[in-house]
Amino acid sequence: MKCELLKNAQLTPEVFVSHRNAPLSETGRLRLARCVVEDGWSLRRAAERFQVAVTTAQRWASRYRELGPAGMADRSSRPLRSPNQTPTRTERRIIKVRVLRRWGPARIAYLLGLNVSTVHRVLTRYKLAKLRWLDRATGQVVRRMESACCGDLVHVDVKKLGKIPAGGGWRMLGRIVGNRNAQADKTSGQRSKHRHPLRGYHFLHTAIDAHSRLAYSELLTDERKETAAAFWLRAQAWFSTCGFTVRKVLTDNGSCYRSHAFRDALGDIEHRRTRPYRPQTNGKVERFHRTLADEWAYARLYRSDAERCAEFPRWLHTYNHHRGHTALGGQPPATRVPNLSGQYT
Repeated sequence: MKCELLKNAQLTPEVFVSHRNAPLSETGRLRLARCVVEDGWSLRRAAERFQVAVTTAQRWASRYRELGPAGMADRSSRPLRSPNQTPTRTERRIIKVRVLRRWGPARIAYLLGLNVSTVHRVLTRYKLAKLRWLDRATGQVVRRMESACCGDLVHVDVKKLGKIPAGGGWRMLGRIVGNRNAQADKTSGQRSKHRHPLRGYHFLHTAIDAHSRLAYSELLTDERKETAAAFWLRAQAWFSTCGFTVRKVLTDNGSCYRSHAFRDALGDIEHRRTRPYRPQTNGKVERFHRTLADEWAYARLYRSDAERCAEFPRWLHTYNHHRGHTALGGQPPATRVPNLSGQYT
């Protein structure tokens, strides 16, 4: 019988299983259909033989009569008609608002009087880039800068961080008591000519390697050119102890980085600057400062500035050697630096 000969025949269609519980591949469907159409098997007998429902046997037999072996392939589950689909005119309005204003589904839905899920489904159907992938100023997809190896590019920047008065600031004591505490700590018992005296600041100087995200950071008293130059010399020496040489440095256009003192500290290292008013170019160190603020500076309530400063070296070591980084596949920065911990010596 033809049905028995099919077991040893070389069939053209490739075996394809739509899901792991599917009882029939394309080859099995062809065998079932030929047993019914060409060999005259009943639908019930064929269904029992191939361990499927009678309706399944009927479906593949009908497709074989209509299309032949080509009808054994899976068809798209998309319906032939979608009478309730969002009109094309509405879809174009959604896309226009997204491109011009760069709004999310919720704001677009409020503007156009639509359901949020409808707007989200349209944006997904046309594969529009997510807002977090776009540059808000230009609307262009952000290009990620990725260095090939350690030392190819190091990002440098400064972040101002307000000091905590003795006894705790407003985050712990509330704004009324905390502000009074800060004023008393700042004036040290003397009357100030300012109604709200300026609070003291730490200047957090940071250098972060673009390839490994390994960071060197210090809490300093200012951001003058001499301070920035001395910081870079210490940072460069630290990166050398980690086993790589810095070749390029990227900074913003701050006065300390445009000074001759910082230029002399760099020496033969190539100095690149960001475009004015474009902090996104120096985004790796900007993102590090945000992580630092979330996980160290404001992660818990500190009773004094000294308590928070003492915690900083421990947090920085955790960041470099133990904290998983999303850009590195969940691994800490130290794993991208060859032989940093001496495991290959």
